[in-house]
Amino acid sequence: MPFGAFINVLPPAVFLVIHAALAVLGLMLWRKAKGAGNAAAARGFWLFVIAEILYITYHLDLTTFLFAHTLAEVSDALAFLSIGMGLAPKMG
Repeated sequence: MPFGAFINVLPPAVFLVIHAALAVLGLMLWRKAKGAGNAAAARGFWLFVIAEILYITYHLDLTTFLFAHTLAEVSDALAFLSIGMGLAPKMG
């Protein structure tokens, strides 16, 4: 049995709550970045919210795991890139 198989005993509702909470956090950060006038960071946090919604589609049985996970990972990668680009000028 591979490591982590214990997670399979958790009901899907647990994962829905986790992803919903992360989506809410992303929305809060999106509003904060948008209010600060940092469009790139705001776009990144919006992409993070989209990724969380994609994860939720799997737990609701609307998509397959690989489909949702692949699209969510691409969205997360673009989010990290966008947030980094939005913060880079302020770091230098």
